[in-house]
Amino acid sequence: MGKHDKPVKVGLVLSGGGARAAYHVGVLKAVAETLPKDVKNPFPIICGTSAGAINTLAIAGRAGPFSLRIKKLEAIWHQLDAAKVYRTDLFGVLKNSFHMLVSFFHSGYALGKPKALLDNTPLRELLDNYVRFRHIREAINSGELDAVSITAMSYSTGKSVTFFEGSDIHEPWSVSRQLGLRTELSIDHLMASSAIPFLFPAIQIKDQFFGDGAVRQLKPISPALNLGADKVFVIGVSDSPNGKNQPPPINHSPSIAQIVGHMLSSAFIDSIESDLETLKNINRLTEHLSESEREKYGLTDLKPVKFLAILPSQPIDKIACDYLDELPGSIRMFLRLTGATARGGGVSTASYLLFSKGFCRKLLELGYQDGLAQRQEILRFFEEK
Repeated sequence: MGKHDKPVKVGLVLSGGGARAAYHVGVLKAVAETLPKDVKNPFPIICGTSAGAINTLAIAGRAGPFSLRIKKLEAIWHQLDAAKVYRTDLFGVLKNSFHMLVSFFHSGYALGKPKALLDNTPLRELLDNYVRFRHIREAINSGELDAVSITAMSYSTGKSVTFFEGSDIHEPWSVSRQLGLRTELSIDHLMASSAIPFLFPAIQIKDQFFGDGAVRQLKPISPALNLGADKVFVIGVSDSPNGKNQPPPINHSPSIAQIVGHMLSSAFIDSIESDLETLKNINRLTEHLSESEREKYGLTDLKPVKFLAILPSQPIDKIACDYLDELPGSIRMFLRLTGATARGGGVSTASYLLFSKGFCRKLLELGYQDGLAQRQEILRFFEEK
């Protein structure tokens, strides 16, 4: 690097996906083992949405070498089960379902606290004890971290809102239905970003209620680019985009869970894959246009963005079928009633709630192996300027 060359800023983008986010940690474990052990933080810009936001702040909100942070995060996911994320007792599940039903008699909104099918108070307690929000500010002040962001969806405006903490060079942004707001991140922002509609309650921040950020985030890579990333490392949780080893199609009429599963997939999976395709097309376009042609067509601001995307090599829905029995009886009953089974075609919905040790460990191992399989690509990505 030349004396006056600016350091290349690498952005990490972690998508949403509930329990599927265990896959992120497996890939990051492979990254940590591929890079030198003394690397403090290979990602000066870290952006996450939904469950990806949990992993984002779990990395940014801890001190020490990157490899140590990933080991600690891996330990959390290894021991995770449904009871540590949401209430699983039958009384709690039935009570929340009853409150949801009663809300229909109040013009469709809940009186008092926001209502949802599941109570995720255990997750709040777990994350509040784990994430060190003070360290985020210390890391930014020391220059170790350039910016960190998590995205939520405003129920009041319908906009995708990216809350970020970063150095003074970063300015808020407003593009189409996307907002970037500078703030001091807290547990409320984290819980808001991961509040899957209907399943987990909305979170109030100031005068607005927020839910899962993946719902209205059409361009999940854009926060990293708005925060100054020169290239991005993307980890998705799609269900085997190469189409191999897919389960046979369900030919009966769709169950409730099957319908909800497709809606959640459109938020958690389709947007990240669509954004990657857009990025590929922009890179192809910039490679074929000369500087004079860019000026002619008003594309001078367009620049190529190097990226590496790692996605699951095996269908996660198929993997989930093997671990549904690990869920508590109350949750299994609820999933069966809605068709969230292999026979009902709603396994995709179940996979987002499948916080079981077996499933999470399987996805961790899958992510780890997928990361190791692209070891050379990872090295090349970090070495290229």
